[in-house]
Amino acid sequence: MKKIILFATAIMMAGCGFMQNSTSSNVQNNNQPAPAATTTVQTGTNAAMGAGQGAGNAMLALYNQYKADGKYDYKNLQNIMNTMALISNCEGLKENYKDKSYLTEFGKGMIASSLGLVTQNNVNTVTNSLVDMIKNTETVKNVSSQAQNTANQAAQYANTAAQYAGSISNLLSLFGGK
Repeated sequence: MKKIILFATAIMMAGCGFMQNSTSSNVQNNNQPAPAATTTVQTGTNAAMGAGQGAGNAMLALYNQYKADGKYDYKNLQNIMNTMALISNCEGLKENYKDKSYLTEFGKGMIASSLGLVTQNNVNTVTNSLVDMIKNTETVKNVSSQAQNTANQAAQYANTAAQYAGSISNLLSLFGGK
């Protein structure tokens, strides 16, 4: 349940624009060599490429931590922040997943910023996985909303039960005893 709540929180924050327009996770990458001084990451004014670069940075940071830990540690704050950055940078995929030019530019950005994690050979598979993930965020948001409503109802029931308990206690005290 904690995993769902943390993931839903990350998705809700990303959906609310918490990490909107993020293009870098700003995470020190200790597991990958730094790019050579003459290497430059492609930049462009194209929003799809910028989003792809941000997604590539976040995926690289998440992957490096995954390799170091041997698992995705959902309790690690940096993983949560990188997940939010990944989701935020992939929001445009939801509306543009059928636009080949958007997907091409997004893929170029991922390839440029992921230091070889995303390649020309796997970019379509990675992009499709991200599209599926983003499409499923609505399901997670709905589940999260339902969970919040359930929690609110439970709190109301608990309050009502406490009132009844007080009333029942008063009623029973009419008969004597403590």
